[in-house]
Amino acid sequence: MRLLVVGRLSGQLAAAVKMAMAHGAKVGHVERCEQATDTLRRGQGADLLMVDYHLDIAALIAANEAERIHVPVVACGVDADADLAASAIRAGAKEFIPLPPEADLIAAVLAAVADDDRPMISADPNMEAVIKLADQVAKSEASILITGESGVGKEVMARHLHSQSRRADKPFISVNCAAIPDNLLESELFGHEKGAFTGAVARRIGKFEEADGGTLLLDEISEMDARLQAKLLRAIQERVIDRVGGAKPVSVNIRIIATSNRDLARAVSEGTFREDLLYRLNVVNLRLPALRERPGDVAVLADHFVKKYAVANGVPARPLSEAARRALLSHRWPGNVRELENAMHRAVLLATGPEIGEDALRMPDGQPLGASMGATAAAPRDAGVAGHAAQAADAVTRAYVGQTVAEMEKTLILDTLTHCLGNRTHAANILGISIRTLRNKLNEYADAGEAIPAPQSGVAGAAYNVA
Repeated sequence: MRLLVVGRLSGQLAAAVKMAMAHGAKVGHVERCEQATDTLRRGQGADLLMVDYHLDIAALIAANEAERIHVPVVACGVDADADLAASAIRAGAKEFIPLPPEADLIAAVLAAVADDDRPMISADPNMEAVIKLADQVAKSEASILITGESGVGKEVMARHLHSQSRRADKPFISVNCAAIPDNLLESELFGHEKGAFTGAVARRIGKFEEADGGTLLLDEISEMDARLQAKLLRAIQERVIDRVGGAKPVSVNIRIIATSNRDLARAVSEGTFREDLLYRLNVVNLRLPALRERPGDVAVLADHFVKKYAVANGVPARPLSEAARRALLSHRWPGNVRELENAMHRAVLLATGPEIGEDALRMPDGQPLGASMGATAAAPRDAGVAGHAAQAADAVTRAYVGQTVAEMEKTLILDTLTHCLGNRTHAANILGISIRTLRNKLNEYADAGEAIPAPQSGVAGAAYNVA
């Protein structure tokens, strides 16, 4: 956990810094907001900014976002002036910490922001075999490719590899290649010099340099543009990078871990991914099985998430009832561990009795978890259900008659995105298209005034909208 404190280091703020350090945070300090942005721009990264609420927090956040630096801010101040605290929250601060600090509050804020409670939990032989291989290669310098469906825990595995490596005390930097537009990804990865392009007001250190000495995770690397793939290949081979607009190469010492939920060998054959880059990345391949392929993990993961979200929401950690356990084991979990985590978060919020019962297991729209499973399970025994299904299919088919291909395509894309709770990567995987193609289609629909399902955030909200 890297903490950057912004403001005059008074006695009370210094006490907060000492408490943060006692909880394992690495702390830096600057006095002014512009110094904070400059520090982040130079690659001295932070997971959290703790800012004196007398400073211009809105301007700090705006300056960071202009540089595509997204670091959460918590405000702090002596005597806890209510108006100033409220202004800081309205300006974009995630939390307010009154000074003098309380050790428990400092610890809670650091834990909430760091979100490091993502251990490798498994009781299924299929997954334990993968973890054993991961532990075996973790201390090597080999590049590792982690593959598997969306939501199986690829980033969790990447963090586990880093924690078991010889670089564990160095930075772990993650870049989602699918979430950053092509024209910005190069600067994000390799940095840029002042004046390299419009808006480049100062030198910016990229993720390669920020991760120097540690591990760089390239998440969903299959979505990277072919031109950038060539530059990435050189960086891996030569251990040097070129900043955008730079005059000389910069040496870096990092270990690369990449993830993909797509078949990269197929992408090579289709000409969208470089074969030589695949060979460089795929020194060791860790394929994470889907949750339906590791049923022994469902119960232990569910118990873990129940405890985690009971603490996060300040409610009792109720045990799962036997009926609830059976329902969890019978579900196919198309969203994998991510879907299970969200389901248990909802269950913690919805449970009312001494146990988490089957009635608390709900889909995001409020339907019982087993509702979509029941008809499928009963179909072989109930001809009436099969007949209703056939009638429903016929009605759906008739509804599509008269529509254009473009209208059909839009319906399919939006319905699939809704099914995936707004998860673009998972929807693209189901549709068999790249996330770039999906993003372009969604932009086209949005420009035409179509409502686009938003990704669900994973934080507590309305009872059935938590995801």
